[in-house]
Amino acid sequence: MSLSANSVVDSVAVQTRRSDEELKALAAAGAEELGWDATADQVIAWVARNFDLTQAAVACSMADAVLPHLVSQQFPGIDVLFLETGYHFTETHITRDEVAEQLNVNIVEVQPELTVTQQDAQFGKDLFSRDPAQCCALRKMDPLKKALAGYEVWFTGVRRDEAPTRTNTPLVTWDRVHNLVKINPLAPWTFDQLLDYAGEHQVPVNMLLPNGYPSIGCKPCTRPVAPGEDPRAGRWAGLAKTECGIHQ
Repeated sequence: MSLSANSVVDSVAVQTRRSDEELKALAAAGAEELGWDATADQVIAWVARNFDLTQAAVACSMADAVLPHLVSQQFPGIDVLFLETGYHFTETHITRDEVAEQLNVNIVEVQPELTVTQQDAQFGKDLFSRDPAQCCALRKMDPLKKALAGYEVWFTGVRRDEAPTRTNTPLVTWDRVHNLVKINPLAPWTFDQLLDYAGEHQVPVNMLLPNGYPSIGCKPCTRPVAPGEDPRAGRWAGLAKTECGIHQ
């Protein structure tokens, strides 16, 4: 539908945001109503009953567009936040452009405060190789937190089968890091179900995804995954780090 840079604030209508206590109560009610294994459509329908379009956003890494496609069926024109880290694969940018052209969504590029060049000048070249946690904070976590400040609820594509750290992912929860309701409608899905849905509905998929990259992040910190490896083994390979921090 469209693609815009640094327009998160402009994309959210001016309105009164419900208090954290109200949103926490709503998240608890949703978790109880939907349980552990409601379908993605049921989860999104619950959100549609309780939140307006301008209160909701989808976060998408552009590994695939299954989540934006699902959500846009009930939230046409929804904001899809894409973290433009400056380190993405070419294939990821291609997927982002395909999503903007083919789906009824509004792609919002969330930019870090510093360009890669500015970050290199301030912290030294290739911070990701020396302090990946700080690099992720500067290029992902801090920009996302700022971007989400205008919303009440966000959708993520986290799945339980991705890693041991994600096996207990709920469908609905209170996100205490960003202070809003967090929705994980694909939590019960497998990788094969994701690919099957994408094929059935002709949804854009990053060309790397079916070619050894079941989890796609920044190019310097992502490698192919060997058969039998954890799907996220290719992220920050050789380091103790397994998450950028957004979903911890």
